[in-house]
Amino acid sequence: MGKVKCQISVSADGFLAGPNQSEEHGLGEGGEALHEWAFKTRFFQEMHGREGGEEGISDDVVREASTNSEAIVMGRNMFGPVRGPWTEPLWNGWWGEEPPFGVPVFVLTHYEREPLTLGKTTFRFVTDGVESAVAQAREAAGNGHVSIGGGGETIQETIRAGLLDELLVNQVPLILGGGTRLFADIPPSVKLEQTRVVEAPGVAHIFYALSY
Repeated sequence: MGKVKCQISVSADGFLAGPNQSEEHGLGEGGEALHEWAFKTRFFQEMHGREGGEEGISDDVVREASTNSEAIVMGRNMFGPVRGPWTEPLWNGWWGEEPPFGVPVFVLTHYEREPLTLGKTTFRFVTDGVESAVAQAREAAGNGHVSIGGGGETIQETIRAGLLDELLVNQVPLILGGGTRLFADIPPSVKLEQTRVVEAPGVAHIFYALSY
């Protein structure tokens, strides 16, 4: 059986998104700067159907972290900024007509919605909690890994439920000063074992194994 993994970019002061997330600022104010290192990689460009991008240490790290990821769990905020019951016209996510996933995606939400297929990606909407979402993702992934895509609340729920096996923190030398903290409301009973650190231009890749 594969593992449940997560990789996330975090500011030096511990935030994975800036304040005031909205349709205009999907990662919060200033939050997009957390991912500038990733936008430059060849892997990111390939995911979005584009050519170019830089090879090197960070490209190698994100490729390795994404290997054998066969299903994704994400929160509704990562799917899109809308809240409350789904209303017409239905929001189809941040990702356009060809989302960069290509594997089943399970979206946590409080409101039922029929599955949505865009390109090679099918989004399924899960209303009965993170344990159910991860269980469904494990089944869909088979022997592959499950990736917890975000956002912050979904990552925190997965950790509090004791379901996350490995965490890759991409720490960026940036001060956001506010927003969503990665480890907000995580109990001290959760143990992090640092297994590897990779230094790269503009980012430090820190690998952790979690135990509960």
